[in-house]
Amino acid sequence: MCGKLTKDTVQVNCDNEAAEKGSYPHFMLKEIFEQPRALRDTINPRINEEEKKICLGEVKITAEQLKNTDRVFMAACGTAYHAGLIGKYTIEKLAGIPVEAILASEFRYNAPMLTKKSLLIVVSQSGETADTLGALRLAKEKGARVLAVTNVVDSSVAHEADDVIFTWAGPEISVASTKAYVTQLAAMYLIAGHFAELLGTVSKKEIADLVIALKNIPDQVAKFLEQKERIEQIEQLAVSLAANENCFYIGRGMDHPVAMEGSLKLKETSYIHAEAYAAGELKHGPMALIREGMPVIGVVTQDHVHEKTISIVEEVVARGAQTIVVTYEGDDRVAKTAGGTIFIPRTAPLVAPILAVIPLQLLAYYTAVHRGCDVDKPRNLVKAVTVE
Repeated sequence: MCGKLTKDTVQVNCDNEAAEKGSYPHFMLKEIFEQPRALRDTINPRINEEEKKICLGEVKITAEQLKNTDRVFMAACGTAYHAGLIGKYTIEKLAGIPVEAILASEFRYNAPMLTKKSLLIVVSQSGETADTLGALRLAKEKGARVLAVTNVVDSSVAHEADDVIFTWAGPEISVASTKAYVTQLAAMYLIAGHFAELLGTVSKKEIADLVIALKNIPDQVAKFLEQKERIEQIEQLAVSLAANENCFYIGRGMDHPVAMEGSLKLKETSYIHAEAYAAGELKHGPMALIREGMPVIGVVTQDHVHEKTISIVEEVVARGAQTIVVTYEGDDRVAKTAGGTIFIPRTAPLVAPILAVIPLQLLAYYTAVHRGCDVDKPRNLVKAVTVE
């Protein structure tokens, strides 16, 4: 005779408004415009604006444990992997810890050098991504500590990790991730800043500058989205882009993962074949594909490689490429070079990836609309990949 089965009761708080499109034609567009709120909800509770400090009370790793960490691994898939690449750059820059970013689908099959001194950071919007869970479980088997970044509180990733940072993006209905992605970026900056504070690897002023930049970023995103003429400009650029079947995205430094994310968004939503390259790599083969009318979309927000990136833009323009460049307001050099220029508010280059991705999301959205694609439900894709 079977015994009595007892189960825990879990209360799920459902936001009915978030699950409806309201006045928006698609969930993707609605979720793009929800990004200022999502960023505020993720950032504001985790910074002390008065003392200019980062407050990650949910992360229990100590300064001593962090000092004994020999390497940080970053594992994620798709859009979350692009957030992880930004995390790699930021943690190495601020905390001085080596970080290896590996696609979660490859992680278990690449013999990663996991030890008890390793820290694995996994990033997953759903918290149920099969490959990411596999990476997490392998790390636990090897005795490594796991820090998870996820948008779903009662998810497998959240339950199995040692520490969890929740991104308060709210429900994301569209398959193509937007607000979940920018909150993952925010989490990466918070983690990097927190680690730097624990280790004392940067000055108080540098932490204060990061806190100020993070505090301001939701309002800057809101300001951009409120510019009707800017949105109309992006839609017009999308009309010409929609007629193409191939496209390049380029960027250097932290702009490269942003270009990768822009490329993925275009592929997912419009079915245009798009490839992202570190700008300097075009000379090592792909430049052979640049011809008259080929769309090349550039991201130029990193001051230390500004001139080098612009020189590549000038080269593709000279070969007849149709160029669109995302850069800061007032960058006349870019405006004179590129065929189309999308200006974003100036911010600290470290957090610029949050702002720079917004126009790329909109460009992908409007391109898909003008190609008659099912924006919220792209063919062959699902929101959470729960099998390998």
